[in-house]
Amino acid sequence: MIDRRTHLAALAAFAAVMPVRSLRALEKIMEEAHPQYGLIGQMIARPGQRAALAAILTEGTDAMPGNFAYLVGEDAENPDALWIVELWADKAAHAASLQLPAVQAAIAKGRPLIAGFGSRAEFKPVAKAGA
Repeated sequence: MIDRRTHLAALAAFAAVMPVRSLRALEKIMEEAHPQYGLIGQMIARPGQRAALAAILTEGTDAMPGNFAYLVGEDAENPDALWIVELWADKAAHAASLQLPAVQAAIAKGRPLIAGFGSRAEFKPVAKAGA
């Protein structure tokens, strides 16, 4: 688990690079759906490979049952880091997604571009801004 300060810094870094339309779409999802499981994590790409890794991470993510949001953003301070934010119906839906052929293919394709991982936190979504 990560401490509150690190978590807030991660969210701030992610918000700094997310287009306003994406943040509005996320608010709409939270209004209409009731995700019970969330995940935020930092992935570090090999030098110069961040854009390629980001593209691979989003391959096949449009057809993941139980997924309400899968957002990939560039870290504002680390030129090799990405933040991934996910909202799921529940933890089981997330686990099941890892077995999907498209997700397995993206993992295999992306693995050589990954240098490591940073902070990671699981959470239960309970409110949205302005609620």
